[in-house]
Amino acid sequence: MKTSDLSTIALTILSDEAPEIKQAITTQLNHQAAKFADVSIDVVQCAMSVTNIDVNNVSVLLADPDLAASIIEKCPSLTWCQSTWAGNTPLLQLNKKDYVLTGLKGVFGKLMREYVFAYLLQHARNIPTFEANQLASPPKWEASSRLPLNGQTLGILGIGSIGQALIPVAKAFGMHVVGLSRSGSHVEGTDKVYTPDEIADFAKRADHVVNLMPDTPNTQNMVSYDLLNQLKPHSIFINAGRGSAVDEDALIKSLDEGKLAHAVLDVFRQEPLPAGHAFWTHPNISITAHTAAESAPSDIADVFLNNALRYATNKPLNYAFNFEQGY
Repeated sequence: MKTSDLSTIALTILSDEAPEIKQAITTQLNHQAAKFADVSIDVVQCAMSVTNIDVNNVSVLLADPDLAASIIEKCPSLTWCQSTWAGNTPLLQLNKKDYVLTGLKGVFGKLMREYVFAYLLQHARNIPTFEANQLASPPKWEASSRLPLNGQTLGILGIGSIGQALIPVAKAFGMHVVGLSRSGSHVEGTDKVYTPDEIADFAKRADHVVNLMPDTPNTQNMVSYDLLNQLKPHSIFINAGRGSAVDEDALIKSLDEGKLAHAVLDVFRQEPLPAGHAFWTHPNISITAHTAAESAPSDIADVFLNNALRYATNKPLNYAFNFEQGY
């Protein structure tokens, strides 16, 4: 990282929401004037398209990774890129690694909690059946089966900051929690954290599984037939991490065989999900359009500004990616 003239940050914003992000940064700077008394942030470029970016004038970049990927290797003066996404596969796949890449973290937990438990509760309380009973002619008064979350175990693949945000809610519903991470290090609130080598034991322990793993070579097809085969007939699988983690054919086969009850999918190998994909018409799959936990411009501005203060004083930046490990 260059250390010259760090009191002034020449910022380029490249995003589908570039004007909104710029406005959010301006608003927060006005509210925190004293905090930024010694740091000047000059937005030198703000664009929604790469065609409007002068690559030779990019030193600090705040960008959507898919857009940044098409120009970042042409930016000779780039020192830091703050991503607007949590995952950064488009940038991690490039050869350029002579800059600091930071992700967007610490802002998704509250929305992910809503998403995950909306679907877990829907199935625990069997809401679709009660709705069908109401719409039947004549309507049907029936105590349809339910399987409360209380006493069940939630398994979290990728128990980082977002995964850990699920723990208090799970505990509020009387659930146990197990996790899986690369290190297997204990996480407060979990009964156990497994390593990838123990993934079969993890799956056997869980009643429901949420995938929040990053997209790395080691997570490709991690949700395999072997894992799904260890689940229970009442299990719900929720994928809000990366589509590449799921063996799609294995998931369909497991659902057809009754290895699990339902899958809720928010992320896919190809987005938008093609209209002819088998997921669309499978009776035991619910699809959402990569909307489980979307960031707001104010969230992006907050993470960027906190890192900008660290950048200006040459401190290590928060949420920096390791290019070799891929996260």
